[in-house]
Amino acid sequence: MKLVLDFGNTLQKIAIFEGNQMLKMHAYKKITLEKIQQAIVNLPIKSAILSSVIDYPVAIKTFLNDNFNFIEFTENTPIPISNKYTTPQSLGKDRLAAAIAGNHLFPKQNVLVIIAGTCITYEFVNKEAEYLGGAISPGISIRFKALHTFTGKLPLIEKRTKTPIIGDSTENSILSGVINGILYEYKGITYKYSEDYKNLKIILSGGDMKYFDKILKNSIFAVSNIVLIGLNIILDFNAKS
Repeated sequence: MKLVLDFGNTLQKIAIFEGNQMLKMHAYKKITLEKIQQAIVNLPIKSAILSSVIDYPVAIKTFLNDNFNFIEFTENTPIPISNKYTTPQSLGKDRLAAAIAGNHLFPKQNVLVIIAGTCITYEFVNKEAEYLGGAISPGISIRFKALHTFTGKLPLIEKRTKTPIIGDSTENSILSGVINGILYEYKGITYKYSEDYKNLKIILSGGDMKYFDKILKNSIFAVSNIVLIGLNIILDFNAKS
């Protein structure tokens, strides 16, 4: 069994894999060593990988190093695709892991992975298994907070799954502008990629994908926890190496 850890801006996730199958997953707003130990108690974990975009307790790294064949995913970690990003040291490891998962799910094809989270990221891997980069855009919560913070009277609203095209109140107008704005951003960007790269496969993932997957369901593949899937692939790749 394998331990896969993804520490993101909003949630920190702990997953247990057997081969390519995710057996269980826990998500927390604040990770601790005790939570990791509880998640793996009595499990025959042999190896572990950790990817983090946040600072985390040193005790976690010490525990992983002392008890498992451990990899901390960095820009120097061997990966099964070619990374053509010009600033690999500043590339979010979650972005690269998602791209690797996309390439694994659709090998030898052009793949665009969209992660709807704190930020919305677009990750492109061509059919030659080259990661070329993508785009970063503000996520739903960031847009809501920006409208509230940088105006005098606009309220801070919560996410909702039903979005009107015509906002009949201030809250519904914000909801329409943000959610529909992101939706048509998706459609515009994916249309351009599809023009430039034939037979493009599009994957949608991330915590906020539930607000868009049904609307876009005819043109995309919805894949939950794609970063964890990618990290598991990286762990296996390094074990074989």
